[in-house]
Amino acid sequence: MPTLNSATLSITIDRPWTEVYDFASDPANLSQWAAGLGSGFERSGDKWTFHDPSGNPVTMTFAERNDLGVLDHDVYVGDQIVHMAMRVVPNGDGAEVTLLVLQLPDMSDADFARDQGAVRKDLDKLKAVLEA
Repeated sequence: MPTLNSATLSITIDRPWTEVYDFASDPANLSQWAAGLGSGFERSGDKWTFHDPSGNPVTMTFAERNDLGVLDHDVYVGDQIVHMAMRVVPNGDGAEVTLLVLQLPDMSDADFARDQGAVRKDLDKLKAVLEA
């Protein structure tokens, strides 16, 4: 696969990074802040399934809990696997959450911009939920 275009999105959250990690690392909390992914999140063994905004079935697996703030997850759409690199790191007394968004080979520039907008909205929601 060729090198893909990417965008790194981040947000500062005024909560200790460990609290942000604890919340964001629990897939059961996705419905509270990651509506851009889809809906109907259900656990099936070590995987989570849901439907994307277009109604397509999607499966996700998540990195094991760790002390480094790694929230990486793999998204399986059909026969395609998209690795999403996500981190929570200390930022003073708060946290910085970053997520790498990739432009897949069959993705138009408009779709890539739309994906970034959905991720930005989800990160904003994560901040709102955790700072409430």
